[in-house]
Parts: sequence; C-alpha cells; structure tokens
Amino acid sequence: MDRTIQARWAVAGAFLANGFIMGSFAPQIPLLLPRHDITKSTLGLMLLALGIGAVMAMLFSGKIIARFGSRATLTAFALALIPVLPGVVLAPSVPMLVLAMAAMGAMVGCMDVAMNAQAVEVERRLGRAIMSSSHGFWSLGGFAGAGLGGLVIARQGAEAHALGAAACAGLVIVAALPWLMTAPAAPAQTLRPRTRLLPRDMALWVLGLMSLMSMVPEGAVLDWAALYIQTELGADVASSGLAFSLFAGAMAVMRFLGDGLRNRYGAVRTLRLSAMIGGAGLMAAALAPSAPVAILAFGLAGVGVANMIPVVFSAAGNHPGVASGAAISFVTMLGYSGILLAPTSIGFVADAVGFRVTFAVLAGVLIVVSLLATRASAAEPVQQGHPA
Repeated sequence: MDRTIQARWAVAGAFLANGFIMGSFAPQIPLLLPRHDITKSTLGLMLLALGIGAVMAMLFSGKIIARFGSRATLTAFALALIPVLPGVVLAPSVPMLVLAMAAMGAMVGCMDVAMNAQAVEVERRLGRAIMSSSHGFWSLGGFAGAGLGGLVIARQGAEAHALGAAACAGLVIVAALPWLMTAPAAPAQTLRPRTRLLPRDMALWVLGLMSLMSMVPEGAVLDWAALYIQTELGADVASSGLAFSLFAGAMAVMRFLGDGLRNRYGAVRTLRLSAMIGGAGLMAAALAPSAPVAILAFGLAGVGVANMIPVVFSAAGNHPGVASGAAISFVTMLGYSGILLAPTSIGFVADAVGFRVTFAVLAGVLIVVSLLATRASAAEPVQQGHPA
C-alpha cells in the first residue's frame, strides 16, 4: 500500500479515537452530579474548565506544530489523550475533577489541531480532499463511544467503562501512529508574530460568528442531551447516551456524503438547507413528548449540523483579501470556542428555564445561520473543482 494512503488511514484512526473519547464522555456526564453532589450550574462551570483548557491549548498548538511538525505533535498529544477519561471519572474530589477536566480539554484540543494539520498534509500529498471524511470518522467514533457507553456503564459501572474506553482508544492510536506522515517544520520566518491579532474585515467576523453558531448546538447535544432525556423525559442510564450517539452517527453519515452534496447543490444552498434541517431537529427535540422521540429528533439535528462547518471553513479559506491560513485559524478558533465554552452558559440557562426552552433557542440560532448563508458564497469556487 502507498505510504500516503497509509497515512490517510492513520489520520482517520486519530479522528476516530478522538471522537470515541469525547463520545464516551457523554454518558458519564450525568453521573458526575450525584457522585460529587453538585448542581447543573456547578457542572456547567466544570465544563467551562474543559473548554478553557481546550481553547488555551489551541492557542499554543499552532506554534508547537510549526516547530516540531504535525506528526510529532499529534503523536505526543494522542498518547496523552488515552488516560484523560479515566482521570475525570476517577477524580476523588471536586477540585481534582476540575483539574482533570481542564487536562482533558487541553489534550483533546491540541490533538484536534494536530490531526487537522496532519490531514491537510495528507491532502497535499494525495492531491484530493479528505477533510470531510476525516471529520466523519470523528463523528463515527463519537457515535460508537456514546452508544456503547451507556450500555457498558449500566452493566459494568462508570469506572470499568472509562478504563475500557481508554484501552480501546489507545489500541487505535498505537496502531495509527507509526503510519503518520512526516511534514517539514515551518521555516523560521513563519514564526514571526503577527502584526494584527484580530482581523478588521467585518465579513470575516460574520463567518466567525456563523462558525460559532454552527458549533454551539453540537456542544450542547454532547454535554446536555443525555441529562435532558434522563431528567426531563424519564430515560434510563442505558439509553441516555443514545441522543448524542444518534446525533453523531447521523453527522458521520452526512459528512461522508458531504462533498458530493456540495458539488451537486453548491455551498450556499447546502449551508442554508443544512441549517434549516438542524434547526427543525432541535425544535422537535425541545417539543418531544417522550425520550424516543427526542432521540430521533437529535438524530435529525445531526443530519443538518454535519456539513455546516465544512462550508463555513471553506468560505473562510477562500475569503478575498485575507491569507487563507489566517482566515481559517480565526474562524476555527471562534467555532471551537462555541462548542467548548457555550455549554457552560447552557447549564445556567437550563437551571433557570429548563432544557426544552434551551434547545428551542438553539434551534433559532441555526435558523439565523440559514439566513446568513449567502455570506458563505466564497466557498463556491471549491465546489467547482478546486481542491479543498
């Protein structure tokens, strides 16, 4: 097998393992409340620690990759990811839990940036895009982790599940690492500090806002869907993880189909329709009379959300007047801030008004993205044959 093809599947393995850990975390979240005798608001603050750890790590991971290359960086942080879930589950106290969640966020964030950088390098060698399907493997891992997690927890307990999930992710990581592609470190001149920290182009800020609004619902489903269907709709622990599992599974399928859909219908049309479907799914979940209906609604939301971010990122990369790398970096940072930091505020809102109102508001957020879809028209050249 060609070395580049092997690297392509190694990247897929990295995305799969990262998604599996995050998916496995979803059914563990409701169990943190009784274990540490904390409220939803307190749990939201702890999730903030995870988000801050991830975003802060992302700020530095670019420089680490520039110095050591994506392969070495991905290798280091993929190995460091393996023990983070057991660290969270086995934390003996609230302060240790906060530190464990911050460490989890940092490892997930750094690995995320490094595996995306490795995917870009493989794309260059292959001469074709693999990013959408790579993110599909992340969603596939999330689907497996969340779907199996609730069942394993119900039968074997939270601690055994955490250790087993870490072992499974570790096997995939260890198998994938030797086949990653070595890319040259960035030349010294690329390490000079930027003259401007944030862009002044308001159109780019709009794309960043669209990225943020596209990722907030994903973070909300990851962190709160299990608790919603368990506390407000009466689901048991075994089925509580199915909401994010079906959401992630639907995202995986649609991401594997995403490039073909965008080529056929265009970026703006795909983004508009995707946002409308995602909004309809979240609204259906908010109005659901029972847990099974809510779980199916979250799956519909996953169908819509799946290809929103790829379109927005493509629009940023083709945005006129701004270097592609700088534009994508800015829009990506705002987007990941949404998926990692917004769930904290959702915890406070849910405490005050309940999850139904919360998910209804998030449905409205996605409708706003659909109304702004023409702002992503710069992504259209990618659909006309230019490599992503």
